[in-house]
This record gives sequence, C-alpha cells and structure tokens, in this order.
Amino acid sequence: MTGANRSGTIGAPAVLLLSGPTASGKSGWAEQLAADSQFEIVSVDSTLVYREMDIGTAKPSAAVRGRIPHHLIDIRDPEQRYSAGDFVRDALEAITDIESRGKRALLVGGTNLYLRALTRGLAALPGACAALRAEIDARAAKLGWAALHAELERVDPPAAARIHPNDPQRIQRALEVCYSTGQRISELQRDTWGALAGRRVLHWALIPADRQNLHDRIRLRFMKMLEEGFLTEVERLRMRGDLTCNHPSMRAVGYRQLWAHLDGKLTLAEAVEQGIAATRQLAKRQLTWIRAEPGVLQVDPDLPGAREKWRISALETCRRDGC
Repeated sequence: MTGANRSGTIGAPAVLLLSGPTASGKSGWAEQLAADSQFEIVSVDSTLVYREMDIGTAKPSAAVRGRIPHHLIDIRDPEQRYSAGDFVRDALEAITDIESRGKRALLVGGTNLYLRALTRGLAALPGACAALRAEIDARAAKLGWAALHAELERVDPPAAARIHPNDPQRIQRALEVCYSTGQRISELQRDTWGALAGRRVLHWALIPADRQNLHDRIRLRFMKMLEEGFLTEVERLRMRGDLTCNHPSMRAVGYRQLWAHLDGKLTLAEAVEQGIAATRQLAKRQLTWIRAEPGVLQVDPDLPGAREKWRISALETCRRDGC
C-alpha cells in the first residue's frame, strides 16, 4: 500500500493464508486447525463482513465462532459499503491484536481483491466524486452495466480484463478514476507494495483437480442453503426498505438472483439455476487469479490425507516461528 509503514516487520512471524475457490472447503480446514492450536481466523471474504447475511454467505455458525475466534465477520450493515482499503486497515488491526496476545493469525477466504490489496498494496487513488458517480449510474440505468463495461474496455483494457461485467461497483470506480484524473486505474495501481511487505507470507490454496467435483459441491451447497431458509433471508433483507438490488451486499452471488425472483423477474427455478451458475463462474475467476499468483502452494483438497498434511505443515511453520 503506497505510503504504508514498513516498520515492525523485521523478526515478525510468517503470515499464514488459506485461499481457494468458493465451496472448496477452506472454512472446514481452517476451523480444524484453529480448534487445537493457537490460531485465530481472520476472514478474507467480502460477504461475511455483513450482518443479517448468514445462510447465503455460508457464514460460520455462532457455535463455531464461540469456540474459535473469528475476525472481520458481522462488522457492517448490508446498507453500508466496505472497500478493499477498509479491509486492509481492519485486517492489519486484527493481525496486530492477535499477535500481541501471543497467538497466530490465519487469514482465510477467497475475495481476490482483498488478498491483492493486502499482499500487493493499494494505489493512491482519488476520492469519490459524487457528481461523476451519479452520471455513471444514470448511464448504466439507461444502457446497462454491460455497455459501461464495454466503455471501460475502450478506455482501460487491462482494468476491464480484470473486472467482471457483472461487477458494477468496480466498473463505476474504474471509469470514475479515469474520467476524474485522465489516467487509467490500471496504471495507478502499478508499482505499489503491500501492507505485509517485509513479512514472509505462506499462501496455500485449495485447488480441486477435478472441476466437476467442485461444481457438484457448489450445487449441493446452494440447495442446502435453500433448505435452511436462504430465500426467507433474502425476503427479510428486501423488506427492510433501505436496501435495493444495486447495493454491493445484494450483488453477492445467490442474493441478486433470489432478489430478482422476488421482484418477479425470474421464477424460483430460474433464480436457483442462475445462482448456481454465477457461483461456478465466481469459482472459475478465483481459480484463474490464484493460478496466476506467484508463490502459492496449491493443495488438492480431494486427495486422501490432504487436510492432515496441510495441518501438520501449518503447525510446523508455527513451531519454527516460536509460536
């Protein structure tokens, strides 16, 4: 992060990070490790930060969080925005707090933007321009976000390649930066360094070799969420009256499809299938990002004994660092 303080990193213990695509089993692996060791979990997930969004985010239960300390969960109302910059600040505070008590932070999640911001840094970008954002939103309402993404492809191709056409918040921000500064956001994001600069980062990622197994787990999990009351959860959020389908929290996979069903735009069967497809697309993007990251230790979670081997490796790292 440009301008961040490098102090305090010398002699600091390694930072352990477990990522992977959605439904790859990250939470279960992390909870097993933390249950019998000195680890506390720091969530790296853009949906778990929101209160009242429990079922559709596969949030750890209150019972699990009662046994194992979790950080950066239920820290925002769904009506509020939560940025990558907010995450970096909060994650560093959590890591510092955990280590000050003689314990170790285990970062767990698959929100790639957050991971990149923490490990690579955030560019010094201009503040928000309300008038420009309103103008971009108005054009999006008239033309659709796909047209705005095509516009971004013309003015900043590298940024457009990284941003999904169904991610209005990041499309809006990239266009805003370009039009307010005359520079591409992709250029401004170069030559930055992360808040963890100077610290050893051990990054494991759960990468299932059999993509069909992952797809099957995604479907099964989505159907289980429905059985547990996912649709009722979205109905309750919608009835609050202060949320719309355009809020970043309600753009999360599953939520936006069920919201569209409640708006009468999709049948429930269509919403379910589109939600499952969107989750699979999210997993694909997460896998693409992870495979492009240098130094990531890839683990196939479907191999016999893989979880125990990883747990032993993480504990050995802890012992080497004097945990």
